[in-house]
Amino acid sequence: MSYWKLFYHFVWATKHRQPLLTPQIEPMVHNYLRAKALGLEAKVFAINGTVDHVHMVVAIPPKLAVATFIGQVKAVASAKLNQLAGEGSLFWQDEYGVFSFDAKRLPNYVAYVENQKTHHAQHSVIPVLERTIDEDVKAIRDDQPIYGFESSQWREELIAMQNDL
Repeated sequence: MSYWKLFYHFVWATKHRQPLLTPQIEPMVHNYLRAKALGLEAKVFAINGTVDHVHMVVAIPPKLAVATFIGQVKAVASAKLNQLAGEGSLFWQDEYGVFSFDAKRLPNYVAYVENQKTHHAQHSVIPVLERTIDEDVKAIRDDQPIYGFESSQWREELIAMQNDL
């Protein structure tokens, strides 16, 4: 098996932002999402959202295209829920947002997703992480030191990352 660390934060919404993910429906949808993601050999770190959208933090194996992954995950969740009699219909918007990040920031993304309902209730969302439609957004960059070939800081960060696993 190949070694990989490819972390993503996904966000997508119900069709027309309808409030379909009620407290009764949401756990079933999240379970379908998790099961399909695991079936695709992804590692699921967090799933949460509100009545009209879902966030998911995952690591996806490189053999699977990001668009293929999210397409299959969304499709299975809505199809399975729609097969249940009396549970109503669930359809997703075609669009989604996806953000890649490094292992050092994984706890931040997981915490953000786990606290979705609180963030929305307190109006403390991070707007760029709530987007599902492309708009002209400037790149987000951290001020990072420039690493040289023999940078000891770079080496120390990688060694520390290995120790955190």
